[in-house]
Amino acid sequence: MSHHATPAGSARCHKGDGARYTRREIIEIGYSSALGAGLAAFAGEKSRAADANVPAETTRTPRAKSVLFIFLFGGPSHLDTFDPKPHAPAEYRGDFRTISTAVSGVAICEHLPEVARRMDRLALVRSMTCNPSFGDHRMAVHGLLGGIDELPAGASLAASRRDWPCWCAGVEYLRGHEGGLPASVVLPGDVVDPGTGLYPGQNAGLLGAKFDPFHIRGNPADAKYHVDDSLRMPSGMTVERLADKQTLLAELNRQQTGLEAALETIPFENCRREAFGVLTSGRLAKALAVDDEPAQSRDRYGRHMFGQTMLLARRLIEAGVPIVQANVSYQALWDTHYNNFEGLRNYLPPFDRAVSTLLDDMQASGLLDETLVVIMGEFGRTPKLVQPNDSSPYFKSPGRDHWMNCFFGLFAGAGVRGGQVIGKSDAVGAYPLTRPYHHSDVGATVYTALGIDPATEIRDLQGRSLRLNSGHVIESLYTGRAS
Repeated sequence: MSHHATPAGSARCHKGDGARYTRREIIEIGYSSALGAGLAAFAGEKSRAADANVPAETTRTPRAKSVLFIFLFGGPSHLDTFDPKPHAPAEYRGDFRTISTAVSGVAICEHLPEVARRMDRLALVRSMTCNPSFGDHRMAVHGLLGGIDELPAGASLAASRRDWPCWCAGVEYLRGHEGGLPASVVLPGDVVDPGTGLYPGQNAGLLGAKFDPFHIRGNPADAKYHVDDSLRMPSGMTVERLADKQTLLAELNRQQTGLEAALETIPFENCRREAFGVLTSGRLAKALAVDDEPAQSRDRYGRHMFGQTMLLARRLIEAGVPIVQANVSYQALWDTHYNNFEGLRNYLPPFDRAVSTLLDDMQASGLLDETLVVIMGEFGRTPKLVQPNDSSPYFKSPGRDHWMNCFFGLFAGAGVRGGQVIGKSDAVGAYPLTRPYHHSDVGATVYTALGIDPATEIRDLQGRSLRLNSGHVIESLYTGRAS
């Protein structure tokens, strides 16, 4: 992983010799000619009125200006966090005690004391479920981030252009960017497996590369983290001078007919115009400059990946990015097949501190009133503990395996009624006893919060018409009534 903020460069355009240009290279070709400085920017602007592949959006009244999704990649144990079973047999309940919360009758894990004090701001869903056939992270990540319960035809265990678009890409597709900001940002990087590479469901998939989310690759807690200089105005360059250079570049662009023809669905003129907007606005670079945050504020979040990721996510929401996905994990951190309790003793305290500070800051600024916050992993973990054996030197104490049938989700802000528990699992946390909520329902809730009708028509790279999402909004979040 690199240690700086840089956009994804997965979209590629043909060079004349049969090789391929990345979007970064295309932008840099033009800008280095006219400005004498490279510029790394994100995908070509989505000129929806002129793009036949983007149908008119079906809209709803939005509940939120933004969505912040805190992704606990790896599938945290629900029994050892937000759905404890202290009265279950020992082989289920685990090592942790429970503590009371700000909501009468609601108890959670002892290692989440700060979140416990703020449960009156959160709605806790204890009856999440997903397709049991997903089985592992790759398919379940695809399902959650895509808001789907069945994988599209041709989808595999590695990312491809057959994947269903993730929520961030859906917003990119239907909204595009405004005012020098992308419609979506994912940080601090992709969800990957060191053996198989990029997990599916994290980009625009079958919609095409130009709708991929903007990815921040660096860890904001790393001392080497910095904002890519290509997102800032070159030293000594003014907006007026840049505008003159833009005029010159437009003339150069008209002469590059060969490259223009090769750009296919990512028009060079649109790439140039979007790059110009990013550079001159400076809003993205300013939001990413976490070093500008007061030291005391950074300390409150915690000088670790969890804390600084939450801080950076808050800054991006404040800047006006419509949807931000914060991956509070690395290498399936929450995937506690073995040494479950040792791992959670390390992971839960920084998570507790970072999320609590985030909620405090967003509430104090009024940002929580207009931002839907979603916190969850792709699935849960087995109710019954898996006992250690001699087959692995790492397996020293009990763990929990993957479990699709029951897990938790946390929601806050933008009209969500805090202080409630929605749904109930059985005595050992194996299955929902009440109405289950699926990956598709989370997707429908996210899209609807932003004013996007889940029934909106999208078109894939072949021009086929598809429904964006087939789930149902979790209305209980807003009404406080069982559904």
